[in-house]
Amino acid sequence: MAMPADVTSEAAVDQDRVREFLEKVITDGGAAVAGLCTSLGDRLGLYTAMAGAGPLTSAQLANRTGLVERYVREWLAAQVAGEYVTYAPDTDTYQLPDEHAAVLADPELPTYVAGFFTVMQAVYATEDALMNAFRTGEGVGWEEHGPALFAGTAKFFRPGYAAALVPEWLTALDGVVEKLERGARVADVGCGYGYSTTLMAQAFPRSHFQGFDFHRPSIEAARGIVAEQGLGDRVSYEVAGAQDFPGEDFDLITFFDCLHDIGDPGGALHHAEQALAEGGTCMIVEPNASANAQENANPVGRALTAASVAVCLPSALAQHGPQALGNHAGEEAMREIADEAGLHHWQLAAESPVNRVYAVGR
Repeated sequence: MAMPADVTSEAAVDQDRVREFLEKVITDGGAAVAGLCTSLGDRLGLYTAMAGAGPLTSAQLANRTGLVERYVREWLAAQVAGEYVTYAPDTDTYQLPDEHAAVLADPELPTYVAGFFTVMQAVYATEDALMNAFRTGEGVGWEEHGPALFAGTAKFFRPGYAAALVPEWLTALDGVVEKLERGARVADVGCGYGYSTTLMAQAFPRSHFQGFDFHRPSIEAARGIVAEQGLGDRVSYEVAGAQDFPGEDFDLITFFDCLHDIGDPGGALHHAEQALAEGGTCMIVEPNASANAQENANPVGRALTAASVAVCLPSALAQHGPQALGNHAGEEAMREIADEAGLHHWQLAAESPVNRVYAVGR
């Protein structure tokens, strides 16, 4: 007798594939728990203390960081299990390889990604809100997350911006660097903590930069940072949305990893088109993710699309605008939105494993 179509016999299931997938899920679960240890190591200065220090006992590391040895020893055991730290049993010492320190211990290097784990503090804390959003279709606003999201996002993106923004991305925009060197007006929309703004201001002292963000705590943080850096003569920040930020005749308007978070990206680009000076340029930096889900089956694509579920899409939906893109709408969709907003010139100017940079104009 034939089995019903909705019943799967145990014999039809490939048990080897079940075990293989089970191992993958357990690996992912272990990584999720280990991420807490990575965040602790970053926040407590453990990686920084180990960087370049050579072999250390748990007691020596505890002494260098002012932490309790028993906790440090337990943390080190987890780091060895995750192959972040090496262990020499003959001397009972631990060492952070230089190559690992470049990823976890030095925020000035472009390979530093510890900020990702700061973001995760906030993301996991909003799981209940996300469950409700899935059931109701409502959003979870950016401002509804904890401070770790704002600080972690700035911390995560800063190294990449520092490495590429001025030497690679801006130079790929036709005529923009020359304008900035002479003295240009720049609007940095969705600036967050303003690291993108200050990086440009440091490189081009004759230009004036205005950063805009609807999130007041981020603007306050940005003002504190620019005061510390002594750039107040050419950098200012204001609480304002992407569809109504003040000013006109901007030679350059930038959107760094934020346009997809806006509930009305078309409205934002239309406002930018109105605010551009003649011959001005919009620089749109977006995640390097594809509208084709299969093309995102890689480590970067996986992280980006998961972030879209947790933060990007809910943030856009919370604004009740006409479009909620998520962070992997793809170039074609973004280009159509820009064209409808009056920005008909579109060019892929630069690309990295994480970002795609578009030069957009009238």
